[in-house]
Amino acid sequence: MATRYWVVSLPVQNSATSLWNRLQEQISKHSFDTPLYRFNVPNLRVGTLDSLLSLSDDLQKSNSFVEGVSHKIRRQIEELERVSGVESNALTVDGVPVDSYLTRFVWDEAKYPTMSPLRETVDSIHSQVSKIEDDLKVRVAEYNNVRSQLNAINRKQSGSLAVRDLSNLVKPEDIITSEHLVTLLAVVPKYSQKDWLASYETLTSYVVPRSSKKLFEDNEYALYTVTLFGRVADNFRTAAREKGFQIRDFEHSLEAQESRKQELEKLIEDQGSLRSSLLQWCYNSYGEVFSAWMHFCAVRVFTESILRYGLPPSFLACVLAPSVKSEKKVRSILEGLCDTANSTYWKTEDEVGGGVAGLAGDADSHPYVSFTINLV
Repeated sequence: MATRYWVVSLPVQNSATSLWNRLQEQISKHSFDTPLYRFNVPNLRVGTLDSLLSLSDDLQKSNSFVEGVSHKIRRQIEELERVSGVESNALTVDGVPVDSYLTRFVWDEAKYPTMSPLRETVDSIHSQVSKIEDDLKVRVAEYNNVRSQLNAINRKQSGSLAVRDLSNLVKPEDIITSEHLVTLLAVVPKYSQKDWLASYETLTSYVVPRSSKKLFEDNEYALYTVTLFGRVADNFRTAAREKGFQIRDFEHSLEAQESRKQELEKLIEDQGSLRSSLLQWCYNSYGEVFSAWMHFCAVRVFTESILRYGLPPSFLACVLAPSVKSEKKVRSILEGLCDTANSTYWKTEDEVGGGVAGLAGDADSHPYVSFTINLV
């Protein structure tokens, strides 16, 4: 599947069919690796020249917006598929792969009546895509919120002893709590353990001798208990902090442990269901946005062709997917099929910065309408 297509229109002098046949023949002879398709643009409502000119000013900006939303949804899909470990699905529009939808485009009259003013059709596409983008932001924020809560819990479970949850490292029998005695938990830098063992009994009075026991050690810290009289606990904390030992607040509670476990399970479940519903929504919305984008491209090629070639509308619209090495060849074939007078007129206008020079939608100008569709 190509990821970059050109939408072009050529002016028809006599018959669209003979022009199409000549184009097919030239492409197959000189650039056979370039897929070529008719782009079926219906007979839309022209309106006034002023309305077309004013619309053409907005077409490129609107195109960037619609294209941007389609890329945003596609990137979201790729990220969700990656973290879910699911196999990438081919993106579709109403069950049709997107490249087939583009190359066999059919205008949806029920959704976008061809008799509506072009501005109305463009505004309708813009507001539909804006609504989808707003919806995407809300859904992604909801999913990311659950994800960040889970990440915070995981950091607590797997972080260093200075921050992690200690409940699964400390057993009830490690803690002494009586009328006068308390057990504190000290987080000691790994390379200061000798210092701790040599000094903890003298950090304050009323520390129970030889009461410190190592419970756990990670790459940076070791976790020790120490038992002392409750009334000197604050003094002990202060003295320990001055020597670089951290006393962690801890209360052993089976209820709290169970509640944390349930919270974690619920978050994991929520993340899974939010992820799969977001992915499903993205698949559907990508199809909607892509369909809106192709209708927009049809309006764009119609508008630019009339402004370029005049009335009545008489042009052949095509979609091509040239490889990078074939681009120059295809450009010269397209140029060769343009009316010579039109071609000369166009170049002259371009040289003097004339009227519609910006309409091509490509950085370099051509004597025919041309713009690029990037699927990714």
